[in-house]
Amino acid sequence: MNFFELFNIPISLQVDASVIKAKFYELSRKYHPDFFSQATEAEQEDALEKSSLLNKAFKVFNNKEETLKYVLQLKGLLEDEEKYKLSPDFLMEMMELNEALMDAKMEEDEATISNLKSQISSLENELYDNIKSIIEHFKDGVSTQEELLQVKDYYFKKKYLARILASTK
Repeated sequence: MNFFELFNIPISLQVDASVIKAKFYELSRKYHPDFFSQATEAEQEDALEKSSLLNKAFKVFNNKEETLKYVLQLKGLLEDEEKYKLSPDFLMEMMELNEALMDAKMEEDEATISNLKSQISSLENELYDNIKSIIEHFKDGVSTQEELLQVKDYYFKKKYLARILASTK
């Protein structure tokens, strides 16, 4: 059973937080292991398994990037620890940005660091704008593999930018 089946919602690249929260509380009450203390061992194990799955799903659905990753994995387009090949142009741009950031950190130039963080944020927004329509209008069984591959490219670029931003802390 996948997370979408557990929550009884359609597969989506973006989930409605209020629906997820309501379903989570409903399912938590239904599958909480304490309610199965008098049940058979098999029923107790099933409740424990569903409760655990429910918590994992809730965590994924409350993180946009993790939701994208999960759907891409469901569709067989992303593997754990995959070494995705980003475009050389993107990598060159990131290398230049990272070097500028390292220089600014060494010089303790807060103004430049702030400016570079702003550039990274703008880049993230630009990347998202390119796939926003795909994410918002995704329909399982209708959206194409090519569209999902564009989302995959966005996912890996966003991860790369997040690593650069993390280095500023």
